Amino acid sequence: MMDKIFMGEYDVCVIGAGHAGCEAALAAARMGKRTLMLSMNLEAVAMMPCNPSIGGTGKGHLVREIDALGGEMGVNIDKTFIQSKMLNTAKGPAVHSLRAQADKNRYHLEMKKTIEKTPGLDMKQGEVTDLIIEDGKVTGVVTKTHTCYRAGAVILATGTFLGGKIFIGSAAFDSGPNGLAPSGELSGNLKKHGIKLRRFKTGTPARALGSSLDYSKMQEQKGDDKTAPFSFLNDQVGENKISCWLTYTNEETHKVIRANFHRSALFGGQIEGIGPRYCPSIEDKVNRFADKERHQLFVEPEGLDTDEMYIQGMSSSLPEDVQEAFYRTIPGLENLRIVRPAYAIEYDCIDPQDLKLSLESRQIENLFCAGQFNGSSGYEEAAAQGLMAGINAVLKISGKKSLVLGRNEAYIGVLIDDLVTKGTNEPYRIMTSRAEYRLVLRQDNADLRLTEIGYDIGLASEERYLRYLAKKENVAREADRLKKKTFAPGEINDFLTGHGTTQVQSRISMADLLKRPQITYEDLAEIDGADRPELSYHEVTQLEVQIKYEGYIKKQLAQIERFKKLEDRKLSPDLDYSSIEGLRIEASQKLDQLKPESLGQASRISGVSPADINVLLIYLEKKRRSKK
Repeated sequence: MMDKIFMGEYDVCVIGAGHAGCEAALAAARMGKRTLMLSMNLEAVAMMPCNPSIGGTGKGHLVREIDALGGEMGVNIDKTFIQSKMLNTAKGPAVHSLRAQADKNRYHLEMKKTIEKTPGLDMKQGEVTDLIIEDGKVTGVVTKTHTCYRAGAVILATGTFLGGKIFIGSAAFDSGPNGLAPSGELSGNLKKHGIKLRRFKTGTPARALGSSLDYSKMQEQKGDDKTAPFSFLNDQVGENKISCWLTYTNEETHKVIRANFHRSALFGGQIEGIGPRYCPSIEDKVNRFADKERHQLFVEPEGLDTDEMYIQGMSSSLPEDVQEAFYRTIPGLENLRIVRPAYAIEYDCIDPQDLKLSLESRQIENLFCAGQFNGSSGYEEAAAQGLMAGINAVLKISGKKSLVLGRNEAYIGVLIDDLVTKGTNEPYRIMTSRAEYRLVLRQDNADLRLTEIGYDIGLASEERYLRYLAKKENVAREADRLKKKTFAPGEINDFLTGHGTTQVQSRISMADLLKRPQITYEDLAEIDGADRPELSYHEVTQLEVQIKYEGYIKKQLAQIERFKKLEDRKLSPDLDYSSIEGLRIEASQKLDQLKPESLGQASRISGVSPADINVLLIYLEKKRRSKK
């Protein structure tokens, strides 16, 4: 056996360089810890093996929160976007979500450049095959070349590389995403260390040459006239550079797919892993929604320096000849030339219920986990977990309390609480409907919610913190001015008529004018005076929402206060639930297994009823009185 070679000592070691690994490593280094990020291939740094985009419904909220705390994803997509669009603008601000098409190669290169220039952060190419565990605590990692690195904390962010296996029709072979090599040995060694693994599956559609498509048969999808930045560090981000295109499947497409169900790896029994319900393959869609006459698909450019187009909504594990046949039945795609076939990929991940809310393993101390390894799906979900794992790894080895964001504080809190408390039987995807307090957890106020937290732990920069303070002050000052400045009916009624809203009979403030759905802050410039200040994009957005939805926001804040009463009732990790009289057996077993940190978390565990929570409340009150 070859002797192990010790090559260095770090505070934090991150295994993987995808979206989770990048945020974890950057967070740890920015918080002052010497950090090592290991990747099997440096071409995989911030790679986009699936959709070449960042954001979207719910996901855009995560990106803004990552940015507000001091993460990099929002900054990076602002540098590299080629089309930007705000989604759900016909609905209320709670569900407005920014989405941007990325130049995927530039996104990778810009993130890699940022990592290379970050002080205290080393990035190396190497496959981790084992962890060094001593007395139940991780103390380092071992690579395929028998090189060892000591570390105070280790973060597993392996994405879909761990035990990766690709399926295209009857062909099945070991591979990571995008044709890169999989990680083979680490899975077995994690199992030896007592970490239970399971198999999940995801997939990606084909890429075709743009020059082979007929755009005249598709509907053009342009970006917004005014682009909005993801990062609170930016007020403007430039113009859109490309269009996307919309087209639809038809009965002929479905006929080809149905005739070849038996050749799909999904239906043929080769795939063991569970796939994402909210992002099914095209054969799964045709099978499950047999009554639907058509399914939409978007044709999206992968970058400015490539002719490859991503066929969104059409992932598949059918063989290549069938893929070509059904794609060519779609308007605009009749002569398409596929350069990368669609595939399904199966990989190893953990049950996130084996983690604490800090994302530290329950089995191995100082081992943190993030991203798709935790059973989630999507770049944004991965990045959010990577950021929190990096933060908490630093806090743990520094002897400080973990940072756990509540469901009332951030979508990041909803994401992690859902995974750790409720668990998941499929790749988990964030959605606005998962957040109970989404009117307060808007993307426009992520900095007001989180930047002070990021600054206090040493992650958010001084520049970011000063921008946050300025925005907070400017919005408050302008809201106060709008409330004080009033107009008589004769001064304002022509303006109101011109904007299609009811005239008034008495004096009215500018704030009350802004509450009307027909009037924007920009419209008020027509009647405003010289004392009107110059506000940034982020300040205007925040001001409008605060004033227009003031009453609704107050109601939700009152709901949050009631929620916090349960969250503030902490539960000891040493509590023996089997000894508490009145708890049902199922509840005591679940509580003993998951060791919730609060009554609030306990109430969200499947199998724990409101009656069980009442039993716990009575038990805690008796205990409090006996101590008194």
